[in-house]
Amino acid sequence: MATTNTAFGKIRLKAQRNEPVPEGWMIDRQDQPLTDPKRASEGFLVPIGGPKGYGLALMFGLLAGTLNGAAFGRDVVDYTVDSKTPSNTGQAIVAVDIATFADVQAFKQEVDEVWEVMKSSPTLPGVDEVRLPGERSAQLYQERMTHGVPLGAEQRKVLDELADRLGIQRLQ
Repeated sequence: MATTNTAFGKIRLKAQRNEPVPEGWMIDRQDQPLTDPKRASEGFLVPIGGPKGYGLALMFGLLAGTLNGAAFGRDVVDYTVDSKTPSNTGQAIVAVDIATFADVQAFKQEVDEVWEVMKSSPTLPGVDEVRLPGERSAQLYQERMTHGVPLGAEQRKVLDELADRLGIQRLQ
């Protein structure tokens, strides 16, 4: 998961679509909002949650990079600039044995209760539902499995050019 307000892939998508980046996603070197996605290399993604989010990002970086010998910070290969050098990023995976801390069935029941309480919370004006992590992804997955993946004109152009260069059939 990105520990920034958005993942860099969304910045690249905005650039492909010639759409501005919302304020709060990136800043430039003068700490001003950067809204032109084509200038992304001149700025930085904004960490989630201000200083606390920065601390979380630092800890994730140390666990996923430094702890396992992968790159961290300025040493990470920027794949958007250098597509030749092998990736030097790391991963952090944490496995927790729930039974070490609690009865598994009781824990699952409590999680279900928390889920129900959150889902039944009153919504703010203009908000249809309270969504929990993973719900939007699951919904999008089902929509795209049923109706396909929507492509904008710029994305289609890039894919068509790639197909032509590779000598393969374009998407229908």
